[in-house]
Amino acid sequence: MVDLATEIVSRAVRAGATDAECTAVEGQEFSANVRLGEVESLKEAGSKAIGLRVLIGRRSGSSYTSDFSPGGLDRLVDSAVALARITSEDPSAGLPEPEELGAAGEELGLYYEDVAGLSADDKIALARRAERAALDADPRITNSEGGAFNSAWSRRALANSRGFQGEYRRSSCSLSVVPVARSGEEMQRDYWYSLSHSLAALEPPESVGRRAAERALGRLGAVKVETRRVPVVFEPRTARTLLESLFEAVNGDSIYRHASFLAGKLGETIAAPEVTVVDDGTMPGGFGSSPFDDEGVPSRRTLVVESGILRSYLLNSYTARKLGLKTTGNASRGLAGNPGIGPGNFYLLPGPYRPEEILASVGEGLFVTELIGFGVNMVTGDYSRGAAGMWLRDGKPAFPVHEVTIAGNLSQMFRDVEMIGSDLEFRGAIAAPTLKIREMTVGGK
Repeated sequence: MVDLATEIVSRAVRAGATDAECTAVEGQEFSANVRLGEVESLKEAGSKAIGLRVLIGRRSGSSYTSDFSPGGLDRLVDSAVALARITSEDPSAGLPEPEELGAAGEELGLYYEDVAGLSADDKIALARRAERAALDADPRITNSEGGAFNSAWSRRALANSRGFQGEYRRSSCSLSVVPVARSGEEMQRDYWYSLSHSLAALEPPESVGRRAAERALGRLGAVKVETRRVPVVFEPRTARTLLESLFEAVNGDSIYRHASFLAGKLGETIAAPEVTVVDDGTMPGGFGSSPFDDEGVPSRRTLVVESGILRSYLLNSYTARKLGLKTTGNASRGLAGNPGIGPGNFYLLPGPYRPEEILASVGEGLFVTELIGFGVNMVTGDYSRGAAGMWLRDGKPAFPVHEVTIAGNLSQMFRDVEMIGSDLEFRGAIAAPTLKIREMTVGGK
């Protein structure tokens, strides 16, 4: 893969490109979905493709293909170079500087053979076991939207005309189930899942099924509440969505376009002193880890927010030039087009409180276990989303709540973080522990 990418770069330079970078990928994916024990869908697919980005001065063009024949590769190069000749110049376009290129040296633990080695029958059996555990957990679990097992492995290689060559492999697998609970005429659903690079590290299917059933049962009897301003506690699964919004706000693309409420805020206090946020692409086993980003810049640990103070944006080489800064190694791309920006492992550092302590601190408020919709304005920070969860009274769960809206402003919400849990866990590249916000508007009746 690296040799192929290097050869394509050489062809592009011979065809007139002043700079070029080539990405070559191959992989396989598998998914099995079962419902009430029967297989509903099954997919297994393999793919390989190659993408090329070239520059002629400050003009760029790109192309990609899955045709690895000599003719297909010739067309790949010719198309990219032809596009670069007719595009407009962009003073910020270009590859990273040679001294910025390289790869993180440590072993990241991203690929495991046990994922690729598991048979299709065994994968289907895992999905069935998870669903069966949910259905057997309680007589009120009367139906299911299904159980699923997904797995994938891939190899990614990158080479450019400034001397960079590198490749790495990645594997992943996941197990999920969505049970339906019923009481009288009322039906409620919820889900649980486990995600890992290796099969051995997945939660047991019975554990996934029982946890999903508990969550669905906990929603029976849900009601609306009167509109009021109260403390709001986010469990890790919903707290991570606040970190997703923060990632978008510190994304260099949003910053240089002035499409973020954090534009121009470097060095300023933007959150409570308890809030420290890190982006770390070198974390062993991390879902956002890689030895280098999609421009060949080494992955690294970036302190984004330190004790409430905004210390860094997340940048690729293009946005870094736009802002007069240095890339943070966060370039992310598919096969065609210019790189965007993606997270490494972007997370809120855990605090000292057990989740039970955080809930016990709330006299009257909402514990959010599900968020619905996309009501976040990144320019102003205004936040409004549908929610479901548990109403808290005197520090204890009182009754389930649904069909409510929680509203505030992200800028104020991060400043109003009062307590951060010790229960940080990664179920993706962005993660957060349980956290409590001093006050938000909860709208219901």
